[in-house]
Amino acid sequence: MSIADLTVQGRTLVMGILNVTEDSFSDGGRFIDVEAALAHARELVAQGADMVDVGGESTRPGAVRVSAEEELRRVVPVIAALHSEGIRTSVDTMRAEVAAEAAKVGVDMINDVSGGLADPQMYATMAAADIPVCLMHWRTVKFGSAAGSHHPGDVVADVHAALAQLSASAVQAGVHRENIVLDPGLGFAKTPQDNWALLRALPEFIAGEFPILVGASRKRFLAAIRDDRGLESGPLLADAATSAVTAIASQLGAWGVRVHEVAVSRDAVDVAAAWNAGAAYRGGRNATGIYTNGAR
Repeated sequence: MSIADLTVQGRTLVMGILNVTEDSFSDGGRFIDVEAALAHARELVAQGADMVDVGGESTRPGAVRVSAEEELRRVVPVIAALHSEGIRTSVDTMRAEVAAEAAKVGVDMINDVSGGLADPQMYATMAAADIPVCLMHWRTVKFGSAAGSHHPGDVVADVHAALAQLSASAVQAGVHRENIVLDPGLGFAKTPQDNWALLRALPEFIAGEFPILVGASRKRFLAAIRDDRGLESGPLLADAATSAVTAIASQLGAWGVRVHEVAVSRDAVDVAAAWNAGAAYRGGRNATGIYTNGAR
């Protein structure tokens, strides 16, 4: 399997987030039970997710890492069950052991927010699994909390250089180039200004060799949009801003978006696809011109 097998022709892929955790910043504890996790995954797919990203430990600001045994207990049964139902999955992990076990039960992608740096065995595990991988930028030495910090100098140049090194290291370890997706790491040890600079530079990243995954969902810098207007804010109230990022990233050609609220982002990627297609758009066959209530 390669990235080409996961790529959705004509539009951006929607990756739904499934946090099988007790402390994720917006939905911690809701899906820690296997049956609850599976039910939510099915709901994400019904709303339009192309893939479900299953994670067993939080990286929110202030988070504490769980043990490898606990992470395995949380994610492997969920991935195995979803695979048996034909639902594509990625495993959100920084541990080679978890990635390897997930690969054994049919995971379709390894999504490592540390870019392969948190575990010295990760690149070799990725190569052995021979499935798509996502390498994210995260400038830290502890790989525990995503709390923001200032990037000295040019954050865009820094992320470009770091992602180039991560992909080169993965390839050197045996990961096929056609299996690599890159993620600029929005919200991970970055200020709001860093995040906006990276989004503005998104066309540069998309124009590079590797497909780009955008993970802005419910991040604090998006919630701050409402703060700036003196309005109530919070993770769930950032879904509208998230869908705006999804729409723009999709129109620019992002390979995928990783989101909590799938329904609005799937609408956004479909709108971007139709917009980019213009008169060549082949949808809309159900548009009669009149709503069921008689409105036009």
